[in-house]
Amino acid sequence: METGASERGWRGSADVWLDAAYQVLIESGVGQVKVMTLAERLGLSRTSFYWHFADREALLAGLIARWQGRNTGNLVARCEAPAASTTEAILNVFDCWIDPALFDSALEFAMRTWALTDPALAATLAAEDAVRIAALASLFRRFGYDQDEADIRAHTVYLTQVGYIAMRATESVERRIARIPAYALTFTGRAPTEAEVSAFRARHIG
Repeated sequence: METGASERGWRGSADVWLDAAYQVLIESGVGQVKVMTLAERLGLSRTSFYWHFADREALLAGLIARWQGRNTGNLVARCEAPAASTTEAILNVFDCWIDPALFDSALEFAMRTWALTDPALAATLAAEDAVRIAALASLFRRFGYDQDEADIRAHTVYLTQVGYIAMRATESVERRIARIPAYALTFTGRAPTEAEVSAFRARHIG
């Protein structure tokens, strides 16, 4: 006999099931994202799942859409955010590397791992990478870099961060922020102003 939330007839919501799937994905990989696993985790019946999703594939599609919206969507938005200089613009992008609400590195790692065994997702991932790099290149062109240089700098910024994610590199927020001015100089060829660095720090550590 089922007890708890499922006994009272609550079926959860699409977001509740997606949140649980997200947690399992980043903890254990896509192979463990199963309806029964999620039902047990949530204390709900398996049939409750089908009120919100046609099948497991629909749930997985929801996870992919969440990843696209959060990681690609936010990165592109930060590339397009208003800025008075290249360095201010690149610091806007760096917000993604500090704030997991803007760019979820754990989810990114899980998606890249999943894509290793899923050709369709691998193709989607390649397309997302291209969108992100194009947004970064556009940022550089906006501030006068020619097309070739903008492309190289965009790749350098992006592949550096993907390397951090792939290596699961960890460092404190304070240490990462302390390196931000040097990263901005390396990626743009220009040093950020004290005011730009102060504004960046204020956004993240007050």
